[in-house]
Amino acid sequence: MAGKKVLIVYAHQEPKSMNGSLKAIAVEELSKQGCSITVSDLYEMQFEPRTTRKDIIGELYNPEQFNYGVEAWEACKNGCLSEDLKEEHRKVKEAELVIFQFPLYWSSMPAIMKGWMDRVLVQGFAHNLPKCHESGLLKNKKALLSFTTGGDKGMFSKGGISGDIRYILWPMQYGILRFCGFDVLAPQISFAPEHAALEERRQMLSSWEKRLKTIWEEKPITCILE
Repeated sequence: MAGKKVLIVYAHQEPKSMNGSLKAIAVEELSKQGCSITVSDLYEMQFEPRTTRKDIIGELYNPEQFNYGVEAWEACKNGCLSEDLKEEHRKVKEAELVIFQFPLYWSSMPAIMKGWMDRVLVQGFAHNLPKCHESGLLKNKKALLSFTTGGDKGMFSKGGISGDIRYILWPMQYGILRFCGFDVLAPQISFAPEHAALEERRQMLSSWEKRLKTIWEEKPITCILE
């Protein structure tokens, strides 16, 4: 797979964490395959998660009443988004695979990663109705969520205290990634690594490494709940 380009959007504060190790394995394994890897380390970058007026350079489309969605759309069309957003857009445009690596917080992604979604995947760049889902502007790119949980697998089962993991994943996989046109690959879930024995944690890392060896052969999932 030499020449393939991969973007890893990474959200964890500690490099020695399980998320840090999963990210490092992805970089190592995909680099061995000859892929070109870019990492957006959101905490290291001190990425701004808030959608504000600062994201728009120059005059507003409607200075009388600020509407972020409209202003970001117009700024995207006119090349007037802030430099940090232009840089993330460049990374996404170049990538053939985007991996989101994070710990599950309150049945979702950390705020800093959600902020990346809010600011980067703006109308005109990632979607533009009716250009969504199969015709989303990021079509022909693959994406997957790789994350850790605090609870074990049983907690995220149909009868578990946290509910079926598929319902937690639906807004992220279908409501965001598929909406923007990504071909969504099956998630890589590392259940409760903080409570697992050392050998179990090693197995989680080994499983991820093994999967990455054939990641380019994988087919997308439907993301539709039945």
